[in-house]
Amino acid sequence: MTDLAGLHILVTRPAGQAQGLMDKLAALGARPLHFAAVEIVEPHDIAGLKAVVADLAAFDWAIFISPNAVTRAFNLMQGWGQAWPAKVRMAAIGRGSARELQRLGFRDILVPEGRFDSESLLSMSPLQDMQGKGVVVFRGEGGRELLGDTLAARGARVRYAECYRRAAPSADISGLLRAWARHGLDAVIVTSVEGLHHLYDALGQVGRQWLTKTPLVVVGTRQRDACRALGLQGPLIVAAGADDETLIAALCSWHAGKNPL
Repeated sequence: MTDLAGLHILVTRPAGQAQGLMDKLAALGARPLHFAAVEIVEPHDIAGLKAVVADLAAFDWAIFISPNAVTRAFNLMQGWGQAWPAKVRMAAIGRGSARELQRLGFRDILVPEGRFDSESLLSMSPLQDMQGKGVVVFRGEGGRELLGDTLAARGARVRYAECYRRAAPSADISGLLRAWARHGLDAVIVTSVEGLHHLYDALGQVGRQWLTKTPLVVVGTRQRDACRALGLQGPLIVAAGADDETLIAALCSWHAGKNPL
């Protein structure tokens, strides 16, 4: 993998979820810095979430959209004294979510290969004939509807378990702006549309001017399109998934000039 020596790279993951990626970047010679562009907080409708979780045994499949969905769901279930029903099969959009499930002791997890998004998961054979199947989708508030809508069109009964939401950051951004002014940034890693919008809003006029021309590592075409909608004109490095390895591989490929965008 190409070395990233001397590159100043901003990681925008939530607090407590960035260190692993930063350590891997540093091991490749980069100089990572962190600003949490989103905060993971309680969902608005805890009662609705609890009702879905209490009915878990009625489902055939549970799909986890993100590592946060896994962590939040199982922490809440533990607090409520709710065990996971053995009959409910698991699927995860990406490798990060699958790893969190494996860390909890689960092994038989359906995960797409290549691209890690709803479209890839929906293309897998176990999710084609869904007539009469019950599916619960664990996600954050305001997620995409494509997954649920497509499964419903295939005959599934779909419910959402929205177990967290992404809030705007409360951290002071002045330290990031000083570092950006002093060293510049060679790339910014953003892993959600909400994070992109929160970062853009927090930066202010001068910071937005810098962001406009800075290479961004994003996940999938939805985030790419959101960048262009904001008027960001720098290179967009589109990663196939949000796990550390996939993000770094995309960044290294771009840096090596193998796939300039």
